[in-house]
Amino acid sequence: MLGDILLINDLHKSAAEQILNHIIPLRDKKLKENPDYKYVIAISGESGAGKSELSHSVGLLLKALNIRVKIIHADNYYEVPPLLRKEWRLNKGLNTIGPKEYDWDLLNKNIVEFKKDMIARIPCIDIIPEQVDDLITDFQKINVLIVDGLYAIKAKHVDLKIFIELTYKETKMMQLMRGKEEVDEFRNKILEREHMGVLSLKPLADLIVDKNYDVKRSKR
Repeated sequence: MLGDILLINDLHKSAAEQILNHIIPLRDKKLKENPDYKYVIAISGESGAGKSELSHSVGLLLKALNIRVKIIHADNYYEVPPLLRKEWRLNKGLNTIGPKEYDWDLLNKNIVEFKKDMIARIPCIDIIPEQVDDLITDFQKINVLIVDGLYAIKAKHVDLKIFIELTYKETKMMQLMRGKEEVDEFRNKILEREHMGVLSLKPLADLIVDKNYDVKRSKR
């Protein structure tokens, strides 16, 4: 997202280092089977949990190893644009809130385009005007794709799925500091619905980032 505010701290950096220790051997195994393999990581968690901060921190560590990384934000893939979303949700009701709000066909298409070294058109929300722009990107020289977002680990063709356990109730200060959406009674109802949707995806995760930002393998 253009204009997004990242509040990276030592916890994000520490978790990123732990995640890197999982990524490298898993990716190396894929590369032994196919030297041209394109690796996809997805990170899910609730609003304010630090998805973007963690993605950026992991990306920088991979870059330091001369691995070219691109991050795309799954929250750019809402079918209803930001300026219309609140009214749409008010009209349609809280039951519409959840993973089904994403344009999964487009997100999965963009991931396949990454896998195939293609030039792709991807959506990108500019937060200040709340406008959805089109970004044209060349995936040919990108080795690793990181997809972050509330429901990102539900995407297809993902090699490593990471889930952050922090809930919206524990990240209120982070939400206020980032100021992406107005906090009111309806917003709180949205956060509760998103909480239910995100939590339902936890069983899909390969790695769990706990509330202290320690990283562990999923027990599934």
